[in-house]
Amino acid sequence: MISYQFKNTYFFLVSLFFFSLISCNQPKNSKFRITTLPKNETSSTLKIITGAEQTELYLKLLENKNIAVVANQTSVIYKNNNTFTHLVDSLKSLNIHIKTVFSPEHGFRGKADAGEKVTDGIDAKTGLPIISLYGKNRKPSKEQFHGIDVVVFDIQDVGVRFYTYISTLHYVMEACAEQNIPVIVLDRPNPNGHYVDGPMLETNYKSFVGMHPVPIVYGMTIGEYAQMINGEKWIKNGIKCDLTVIALKNYTHASKYSLPIKPSPNLPNDTSINLYPSLCLFEGTNVSVGRGTEKQFQIFGSPFLKNKDFTYCFTPQPNFGAKHPKYENVECCGLDLSKTKPLDKINISYLVEAYASTPDKSDFFNKFFIKLAGTKLLQEQLANGVSAEEIHQSWQPKIEVFKKVREKYLLYE
Repeated sequence: MISYQFKNTYFFLVSLFFFSLISCNQPKNSKFRITTLPKNETSSTLKIITGAEQTELYLKLLENKNIAVVANQTSVIYKNNNTFTHLVDSLKSLNIHIKTVFSPEHGFRGKADAGEKVTDGIDAKTGLPIISLYGKNRKPSKEQFHGIDVVVFDIQDVGVRFYTYISTLHYVMEACAEQNIPVIVLDRPNPNGHYVDGPMLETNYKSFVGMHPVPIVYGMTIGEYAQMINGEKWIKNGIKCDLTVIALKNYTHASKYSLPIKPSPNLPNDTSINLYPSLCLFEGTNVSVGRGTEKQFQIFGSPFLKNKDFTYCFTPQPNFGAKHPKYENVECCGLDLSKTKPLDKINISYLVEAYASTPDKSDFFNKFFIKLAGTKLLQEQLANGVSAEEIHQSWQPKIEVFKKVREKYLLYE
């Protein structure tokens, strides 16, 4: 990985000029070229500038080329008056030739339910062909990349292993590496980038909701994560993608960042995004996380938790993002966490308490739980009555090892 830290403007300009001379002489078949902005001396008063907004850094890489864009509803360029344009619309207005748009889970406009297969189609606004990477295939084929010179990846992530956008990133990088197509990742802030926590994924339980040996919360932006996919040789056969990361300005991992656009239908606000790493494990159980309500991932409950400890009740109904929610039209009782202070670790006590209070424990878990956890151990710990504190402590040795690996790929403090 190539990274730089500049202490003053003069040194930055001189060094950038020197680096540009080196870059021009790189072999065209370079498999591991990372071009980023330097690490920034940041201030909490400065506005965070996304990679997509820094068009001056990547337009010249796209001119006179056939482009594929991997994007969804979050792929926007913000303006000073709090308005925005979609990246695809912006590039088209600048005469960049976009040939194809690839869409992840939830589709190009972000309207499909979680897990709902998304079909190919035509975008009504631009007339561009949309190829789904959450339908018949999750990895672009050779035919789908025919005539493509560069792929631009720009999707807002939330920094959680089972959020499938990083799996889409993996398969896009793998397909591009196999076909010698460069990838440009336009980096975006990670709203859960301020901590690292959770059980480590064991490779025996690799799936589309967990492809890499990382904890549930990995504390990296999607640009940093792309570098790790390359650097740790996670791509099939150990090949590397020709990768360029357009880094953020004025960002650190401690930066607070409120997502202006929902990254998916059931993460409607900052609270849901913050609670998502702690509550999504319930998706592998008989407990609802509020799909079919207006408090998705801010509440949890089931028909089996009606007791003095779980007095908050709700009844899921079909709504946007949940056509047929779990326990549709059935009253569920549990906890309302919508006023919870922001977390800086996974709160596993919610899961411990719900399991302990469920009368029929044989029906608590489903097959999805181990995929989400990335290990069998967590289910065994819950079944054996291990406390939340002991479970959390059991993750720490592997987390410390991971942090040392992670450090190699960080672009920000």
